[in-house]
This record gives sequence, structure tokens and C-alpha cells, in this order.
Amino acid sequence: MKDTTLAKIDNLIERYPALSVCRQSITEAVEALCTTYKNGGKVIVCGNGGSASDSEHIVGELMKGFVKKRPITDELYEKMKAVCPNEADYLRDNLQEALPAISLMNAVALNSAFANDQAPDLAMAQQVLGLGRPEDILIGISTSGNSANVIYAVQLAKTLGIKTIGLIGNRQCRMQNLCDIVIAAPELETYKIQEYHLPIYHLLCIAVENEFFEK
Repeated sequence: MKDTTLAKIDNLIERYPALSVCRQSITEAVEALCTTYKNGGKVIVCGNGGSASDSEHIVGELMKGFVKKRPITDELYEKMKAVCPNEADYLRDNLQEALPAISLMNAVALNSAFANDQAPDLAMAQQVLGLGRPEDILIGISTSGNSANVIYAVQLAKTLGIKTIGLIGNRQCRMQNLCDIVIAAPELETYKIQEYHLPIYHLLCIAVENEFFEK
């Protein structure tokens, strides 16, 4: 891991001293995410309610430039010129390199159909079954750590050999012993846990971006 990435983790702890208890798990999560991308995998994210919004937020930070510009490569630009010479410059100047990520919360038709036809609490697991590959990584977000649909998604991921990260709160829960890496925000109330989840996953996105993009 780059020294600049480690410095970003230090900066998070300086701004949120209570998160010092999460330093090791945050570092492990960054390393696991980087391994996923180095192996050609993607990040899969899921959660309920506010955590569903967090899932979408994480994908938004990974799939485009976050704190860096992420210009496309010269190799890709040359391919663009071969396919669409009149639009190549516009594409080059506005597109950004992505870190592949998908939220399981935005498949409204699939989720509602599966909930109606099969089992509502297995809709996320169904998507993991269809989309997940061993080189991927799943981030399950649950302030209680006991959300049944998230737990089923984590269980299915582990069945498929997919590494799992749990973003939870500071209480005994099922996800604590189920996920490969657990980042437990040091709070018990839902909104306070969510207040810590945001800077944590911002840091994860910033750190991974820093590892893969120079400019």
C-alpha cells in the first residue's frame, strides 16, 4: 500500500478519533478492495433504508472520479478515434476511468418480481447468485448487523467464494462472525452508526482510487 494511502487513513483517524478502533479493519478492507480490482473483479454493495442510499453512494464514488480526475488512457483514446473520430475528443475530455461497482438496490423490477414470486428476503441473494464471481467482493451494510436480506446475500457470496466486508455498528450481531472483514462503527444508535459509516466508506473509496490512479 502506498505511503500516501496510509496517510489518508491516518487523516481519517485524526478527524474522527473514535474510529481509531476501526483502523485495522479499515486497512484490511482497503487491501481487500485493491486485491479485487487487481484481479479484475468488481464491488457489489447492498443495504436497507439509509444503508441502501449508502450503497448507491459508494457506487457513485467508485464508478467515476472522486477526488482525482482519472483521465482515460491513450490506448483507449486511440480506439475511440478508430470507432468514432468525430466524437473521440469529446469522449476523451469527459469520460473518466471507473472502478467497477454495482448496487443491488437499484434493480427495482428484479427485486419486486423476485419478492412477489419467490421470497422477499432473498432478492439480494438472488442478484449475488446471478452477478457474483469469485474475484468480486461484497460490502454488506447493516446498522443492526442482523438484517436478514443482507445476511442471506453475505452467505451466498461466501458460498460462491466471494470475499465479504460488513459495515455494522458496535453491538453483538450475526454479521460480526459471518463477514470476512468487519468494520464496526463505535456507536449503538442507528443514525449515529450511519454518521460514522459515511466517512468510513468515503475513505475506502479515496484510498482505493489513490492506489490505482496517479493524477
